[in-house]
Amino acid sequence: MSTGGHAGYADYAAAAHDGMSIAFAAARDPDRIAVYSEYGDRSYGELNANTNRIVRALRAAGVAYGDRVALLCRNRAEFAEVASATARGGFWLTAVNWHLTPDEVNYVVEDSESKALFIDASIPGADGVAAIASAPLLVSIAGKLPRCTQYDDLLAGVDGSDIVDPRRGSTMLYTSGTTGRPKGVYRERVAPPGPNITGYDETSKHLVTGPLYHAAPLLLSLYPPLTWGASVVMMDGWSPEDTLRLIEEHAITHSHMVPTMFNRLNQLPDDVKATADTSSLRIVLHGAAPCPVPVKQAMLDWWGPIIWEYYAATEGSATLVDPHTWLTHPGTVGKPAADDGVIIRDDDGNECPRGTPGTVWIKTIPGGEFEYYNDTKKTAETVVDTHFSLGDVGYLDDEGFLYLTDRTANLIISGGVNIYPAEVDAVLIQHPAVGDVAVIGVPDDDMGESVKAVVELRAGVEPSDDLAAEIIAFARERIAKFKCPRTVDFVGRLPREDNGKIYKRRLREQYRANA
Repeated sequence: MSTGGHAGYADYAAAAHDGMSIAFAAARDPDRIAVYSEYGDRSYGELNANTNRIVRALRAAGVAYGDRVALLCRNRAEFAEVASATARGGFWLTAVNWHLTPDEVNYVVEDSESKALFIDASIPGADGVAAIASAPLLVSIAGKLPRCTQYDDLLAGVDGSDIVDPRRGSTMLYTSGTTGRPKGVYRERVAPPGPNITGYDETSKHLVTGPLYHAAPLLLSLYPPLTWGASVVMMDGWSPEDTLRLIEEHAITHSHMVPTMFNRLNQLPDDVKATADTSSLRIVLHGAAPCPVPVKQAMLDWWGPIIWEYYAATEGSATLVDPHTWLTHPGTVGKPAADDGVIIRDDDGNECPRGTPGTVWIKTIPGGEFEYYNDTKKTAETVVDTHFSLGDVGYLDDEGFLYLTDRTANLIISGGVNIYPAEVDAVLIQHPAVGDVAVIGVPDDDMGESVKAVVELRAGVEPSDDLAAEIIAFARERIAKFKCPRTVDFVGRLPREDNGKIYKRRLREQYRANA
């Protein structure tokens, strides 16, 4: 069995144009581990051979160039194999959140018109998904499921040598669906592989901290390291303790995290942080939500100037800021590469003056144009000329650096005054008793809305009326009184998305229903 790449490729960049960078790595060192996971590892040779097998099996089942292939799977080696096959075979990968109900999963499968669905049999509800899924080809990973061909059976007897006609594929990922049903972000054109901006090489190891069905972990923690010959170490469920253990155990060089992870790492005991060996780290990317300045500063003090921040979404990217620039502009998410890369507009569509918050509009990179699949109305609402908006609120300073204040949906209007909860969150998280916090607006007969802080306390701290009053006083010492919470509620655990972000919408709905 051959596991080598095409001899015609001179380097990883050339191989990546055809989705063949894994084949290039396999030709150089087939025994080097490409994927570490708690469900089994894969060498580059094994990963490459199974990638070729999946491409051949899908093509034999009638899956053609541009067709969607849905994947419902934990962070495990099979995820990387299917993702690699779509990138090589000319298919569009639709990774599906495995926390969805069977009906919700099938909605994505049907809406995307996926020709194949791979289902991890170990996930909750896998039987229910298999029973109703509409894709013509159903494949079960890590176990038997009704109506499914087993993964190992699909690959058995299929040639693992490199396919002779690779064609680069793409993705069609679905938004989280915070308003209505999730929508597929579809691009007809396949983007060329991006530059190796984080400096991956064959000695690099990237720690995958989030679920790969999310856009950021998939597009930042799986594809780029494997494109440039690095290895990935997959976590399937996150904890700060396991993060430090894996960084030391594998000499992790790269990772991607979200602000909640930074907050939890900062809250570890001082002796644990002092003895943790993070010296191997070269670059840690973060994004997904605004990061309070004190939280990021504490991480920089601990890990050094290795933390890079980006502002992007499934629909496209806007900015990237290196740690040294951030330290001179604390709180920024970066400066757009072009003068019109980000435009701030008011509710009437007029461009806002520098320093004035408004809705953030991001310029679409030529060749990166997108539409919401089967939803021209939402596309028209989101994309205007060359720019699109995710509903975020922010401003550009006099030097052109972008600062995010919050999302439009989170905006609190109290007595006619706009209050951005993220600003209040960033203050309250500094209180020594606060483990995490979500500031929301709740109905108020007099003011329209009033500010409430819903607080998850640190371990060992007991809730009390005195502590609530102390937290309010803490805020009033640091920001204007009108922004401060009028009430504080304590909860055992805040509702979170599986990538760590807090479900503020759920909290608002809960309090509004109670009101």
